[in-house]
Amino acid sequence: MNRSEKTDAVAVLNATFNESAVVVVTRNLGLTVAQSTDLRNKMRDAGANYKVAKNRLTKIALADTQYASLSDLLTGPTALATSGDPVAAAKVAVEFAKTNDKLEIVGGAMGDTVLDVDGVKALASLPSLDELRAKLIGLVQAPATKVVQVVSAPAGQLARVFGAYAAKEAA
Repeated sequence: MNRSEKTDAVAVLNATFNESAVVVVTRNLGLTVAQSTDLRNKMRDAGANYKVAKNRLTKIALADTQYASLSDLLTGPTALATSGDPVAAAKVAVEFAKTNDKLEIVGGAMGDTVLDVDGVKALASLPSLDELRAKLIGLVQAPATKVVQVVSAPAGQLARVFGAYAAKEAA
C-alpha cells in the first residue's frame, strides 16, 4: 500500500465512523474466506458493514471521531462491524460469534459510550429499529381497532337480531 492509498483508506474509515451509530470490534481467529464472506453477506442484509483494516490506519481514522476510545481495543487481527442502526451490527456479530468460535467480540462503542463484550451482547439482544417501529405502529393501531370493534358491535348485534326475525318469519 503506498502513501496515497493509505490516505484514502483513512479517509474512508473516518467517514464510516462519522456516519455510524455503533462500532463493534471483533477479533478474527482464523476465519476462512467462505466464513468471512458469509459474515459480510449477513451484515449487508442487516444494513451493516464488516471491514478488516490495518490497526494503525484505523487508529489514525478514529482520532478525530467520537469513537477515539476504541483505539485501545485494536490489537491483533481485528475487524470492524459498523451500522447506522444502533443494533444491527452488534446483533449480526453476536449471532455469528455464537455459531463460529473463530470470531471473537472484543468490544465496541455507541457514540461516546464504550461497550465491553457484555455491553455488545446486551445491545444485540435489543430489538432492531425496524422491529421497534413495527411495535409502535401496532400499539398505535390497537386502540383504534378496539374503538371500531366497540362502535360496530351494537350494529352487528342488531343485524343478527333482524336476521333471526327474518329467518323465523320465513319458517
